[in-house]
Amino acid sequence: MKPGLFFGVLLLWIGLSGSVQAQGCPNLISPVDGQTNVPVEASISWDPVVGVTGYIISLGTSPGGNDLVNEQQVGNDTFFAPPNGMPEMETIYVTLTLFFFNQENIVCLSQSFTTEIISQPPGCSALAFPGDGATGVNVATNLSWTYAPKATGYRLSLGTSPAGNELLNQADMGTTLSYNPPVNLPFDTTIYVQIEPYNALGEAQGCAMNSFNTASQGSPPDCTYLITPPNGAINVGLSPFLEWEAVADALGYIMSIGSTPFSSDILDQGVFTETATFVLNFESNNTYYVTITPFNDAGQALGCAQESFSTILGCGPFYDPETGALTSYYPDLEFPAQIGLCNNQVPKTISAPDGAQGYRWYKIQGSGEVFLGASQELTLYETGTYRFEAYNTVSDQDQTIECLYSQQFEVSFSGAGQVQEALITRVGLSFNLEVVADGFGDYVFSLDGENYQPTGFFTGLSDGWYTVFINDLNGCGITEYPLRITFPDKGFPPYFSPNDDGINDFWRYEKPLINPLLLVRTVIFDRYGKTLALFGPENQGWDGTYRGAAMPAEGYWYRATTADGEAVTGYFSLVR
Repeated sequence: MKPGLFFGVLLLWIGLSGSVQAQGCPNLISPVDGQTNVPVEASISWDPVVGVTGYIISLGTSPGGNDLVNEQQVGNDTFFAPPNGMPEMETIYVTLTLFFFNQENIVCLSQSFTTEIISQPPGCSALAFPGDGATGVNVATNLSWTYAPKATGYRLSLGTSPAGNELLNQADMGTTLSYNPPVNLPFDTTIYVQIEPYNALGEAQGCAMNSFNTASQGSPPDCTYLITPPNGAINVGLSPFLEWEAVADALGYIMSIGSTPFSSDILDQGVFTETATFVLNFESNNTYYVTITPFNDAGQALGCAQESFSTILGCGPFYDPETGALTSYYPDLEFPAQIGLCNNQVPKTISAPDGAQGYRWYKIQGSGEVFLGASQELTLYETGTYRFEAYNTVSDQDQTIECLYSQQFEVSFSGAGQVQEALITRVGLSFNLEVVADGFGDYVFSLDGENYQPTGFFTGLSDGWYTVFINDLNGCGITEYPLRITFPDKGFPPYFSPNDDGINDFWRYEKPLINPLLLVRTVIFDRYGKTLALFGPENQGWDGTYRGAAMPAEGYWYRATTADGEAVTGYFSLVR
């Protein structure tokens, strides 16, 4: 069955995606520099670098060496899987080169790690090209297969039946991952492929058989090549017109586009009957890799080369080769994710920060957006979800590009906070303060008006006057609440904390130096008038329990009787 055809010109749309972090040579992330016992099938990853067009990687068994992988381009990917794995018990040196099309490449110092001793037979491999189940395959095709973890070699068998090997019988391919049959395969035939990975400990077990069907008799077409942009072009626009050379006897063309030489993440085997297409929204400062394979009833063209081109610098970030400075045309600003509509302040006008050539505002409704305006200010009348855009424009290669900053934000009702309660607890010679705020805003707390924290709990305070600042993060004001923290006067304490820390564990009358009361007994009551404790002047006081059970942290009352019969009553707090 032939692949479906896309008649006419196909318009491709490619979305924008993330960014990288900092210039300079990257560190290996996995394996890290100096790591040992690394699996021979491990992939290699490194820190991203801002402003680069791509990366080139070499692997060798000596510093700067390339005997394993020789200057392989990987595009903007920050990882690489060695196609043949790596040798065991070997120090592997990784050399990364930062690729720029507007300045000299930067070759980084080698980093290294040491591989494991292989201790098990290999895993299985699979047919990579032609794919398992492929049809209409050129009879002169080459075969390739995937790397099998921990394999040190492969045996290949080809036949025209599931158990057949009349075309090739367990030929040892060594470490190579491809095979070029010396003669053409038979026309219009199912070819069965058995790949047997092996190492010194044995062969892979239970590996599946693969197969494909060859094309009918005839001559496949030749390869084509890019006309616009040509292979290796730089400063290509972000929505280019791709055109390639027409090939005689071709029924169509299979195109794949990737952001790395190993992927087809932009377009995966799209089929065209024309020799041109537009592509929309390539990313700036990137290299793209294109493979175009003509086909007809006799199969696909063989050995068509992958081509590439690099897009304009665009919005950046990129490095200026003259100054070495990092350049970005994106608006350098920030906008909050939460905005409050304060009490009695509706409508409210908000203003975007300076630093952009243009602004746009939207209100999100369901799955869509309603455009609200294009000025630097917006007047808010209601709560909801909104989106803000700021942009600069830059012209490059006769193309105007919009460099966009976008922020979604929530608008909700808010208000200034009020102090509901301020709890002071003595801890040794210092105090803890807990401020409870009342209101429906988003509050942070401070004792100096500068250093705010998300809770109203402060520790290690000395005695003195303080001002509590309650700041609404939605911009509805700052409340100031003055209070005094002081050690209690001698006499009847206003609180105690029976927590067995040796401080304020008992409540009793403390005699002042001047005019002390001569007490004969003290009675403690709860809020219902129930007697909880009775003690004399020589007793250590009430420990906060009733019949051995700890009483809750709340208010209690006392009645103390003096030697001349006078009764003194009052209130105090138990704090835990």
